[in-house]
Amino acid sequence: MKDYPAGEYFVQRNILDELGLDEVAQKGTWSTKPTPGERVKESLRCSASRVKHTALSWVPVLGWLPQYSFRENAIGDLISGCSVGIMHLPQGMAYALLASLRPVFGLYTSLYPVLVYFLFGTSRHISIGTFAVISIMIGSVTERLGPDSDFIGNGTNGTESVNFDERDAYRVQIACSLTLLAGIFQLLLGVVRFGFVVTYLSEPLVRGYTTGSACHVCVSQLKYLFGITPARFTGPLSLIYTLVDICRLLPGTKVPELVVSLVALSVLIVVKEINACYRQKLPMPIPIELIVIAATIITHFGGLTSKYSIDVVGEIPSGLKAPRVPDATLFSNVIGDAFAVAIVGYAINISLGKTFALKHGYKVDSNQELVALGLSNTVGSFFQCYAVTSSLSRSLVQESTGGKTQVAGVISSVIVLITILKIGALFEDLPKAVLSTIVFVNLKGMFKQFLDVPMLWKTNKVDLLVWLVTFTSTILLNLDLGLAVSVGFSMLTVIFRTQLPRYSILGHMPGTGLYLDTDTYKEAKEIPGIKIFRSSTTIYYANAEMYLEALQEKSGIEIGKLLTAKKKQDAKLKRRSLSCMLLCVRVCGQILACVVEQLETAGFFSESIPKSRLFVTVHDAVLHILHKLGQTDFILVSPSL
Repeated sequence: MKDYPAGEYFVQRNILDELGLDEVAQKGTWSTKPTPGERVKESLRCSASRVKHTALSWVPVLGWLPQYSFRENAIGDLISGCSVGIMHLPQGMAYALLASLRPVFGLYTSLYPVLVYFLFGTSRHISIGTFAVISIMIGSVTERLGPDSDFIGNGTNGTESVNFDERDAYRVQIACSLTLLAGIFQLLLGVVRFGFVVTYLSEPLVRGYTTGSACHVCVSQLKYLFGITPARFTGPLSLIYTLVDICRLLPGTKVPELVVSLVALSVLIVVKEINACYRQKLPMPIPIELIVIAATIITHFGGLTSKYSIDVVGEIPSGLKAPRVPDATLFSNVIGDAFAVAIVGYAINISLGKTFALKHGYKVDSNQELVALGLSNTVGSFFQCYAVTSSLSRSLVQESTGGKTQVAGVISSVIVLITILKIGALFEDLPKAVLSTIVFVNLKGMFKQFLDVPMLWKTNKVDLLVWLVTFTSTILLNLDLGLAVSVGFSMLTVIFRTQLPRYSILGHMPGTGLYLDTDTYKEAKEIPGIKIFRSSTTIYYANAEMYLEALQEKSGIEIGKLLTAKKKQDAKLKRRSLSCMLLCVRVCGQILACVVEQLETAGFFSESIPKSRLFVTVHDAVLHILHKLGQTDFILVSPSL
């Protein structure tokens, strides 16, 4: 056997067409897939092992909790749970304002869904609860269906005033009904194993949508920073109208509220940056969210509410409320919004969960995550919670402070529970301006997604276009219509990519078995008498005509004239001329086994186009054609071999 230098190889074999490959590789005709009857029989079979497997797959906590290691995980989960619990308190109250609900409902949302996810979730590090994007989506619905104008009544002095108690109670009903419907959608998608549906929401689409949503969140909180009351706008361009109205009202800014906002914002930004810069040295991040305690104490003992009319949180009732069935009559009004919330919430949740799973080397079940999130929303809706998903800021804290399992989530829920039962009333004098600054600071991560634009400009301009269209439509058309337009445009880009593929003529690289694009590689030379045509995408009805036009243009072969000549020529000659063209067209794709099976099922092969006209490589086909044409002296390999 001749020795070859390292990095080189030599293969000597016969030319293989599809029939020869079946014979050499001993293709089997049997099927390993169970028949429909066998699948039904297997699904109905009951055994102890099957029941155990089903229970562990649907309730993952039964699998990992009995094996929980206190020595390895308890300390990290305790510190992580306390840190996240402290974050839940101000974020829950702040994001409830985004949903146009009273702050206490944000605390409820930070309690019940977290406990449900502990039982059914598969991610070890994400923090379930309130999130800015979902909250603003809920808020747009509650304000649309429960506007102030529907609750105006006569005041004590004969003037008209808004009945805030009735309005807030109705908005809670709307939020709970929407949340229940969103949870049902997620449950149904999870049960039928539709976890892959989120793959149609590409990463540029999700990041562009969340960035646009962050702008909506930002504008919605400006009224608390400046102490003004802008008019409410709905429909397309409502964000622009709101921003214009806020600018119009700026001369009436309440200076005390602006001062509170600026002081709180400065403190939050400085401490957050310290946490970011010294995260490797600090045992745990400085819990700057506890600024709410300092702000509450200053407001209460300084009498800021009575002296300067600073808007505060107001009554926070102690104790838990009894479960209540959401109002099903509202389903028809919120069905579209509920589906959007279900998909967006799941997309954020699974992308964050897979990020941490990849980092720490475990697997997240996409279908089970749908079920877990659906149950969290469904159960939560009965306890007056609104829709939840994972939060990037809290999840990062949960992971960076040593959290190893969802036990950290249970500990954070205990802190929220203690607050609701015992100390919630202490936050009644908390300025809403402080909560709005907490929202602003936590939007930093989403605003950093603007850096995607220069990166996508360099890497993929189609993805950049998806990002920009998604962001623009979300800003101009609001969250619901913006999402619909974004998904539609993203699907169009997929279609256009298949309809606008790259067509090329391949040439042979001397001394190799490689065939490359002659327009790209100068050394790739066409073989006389042979045209090798390649398409970069699959052929189907939408691009079949363009494929034929490109084939005629690139190869110089006019199919119409060829078919006309076929009728006039001798049978032997016409078969030869036609077969060369078909052979060259077909081999360039190196047809996969599944495609061959489809061709066989469709009756594609015949006497004029036998299965032996398919080859395993382009090189095999070229050698076959040269042999048929009698050009056996044409050199395709290096003379040294």
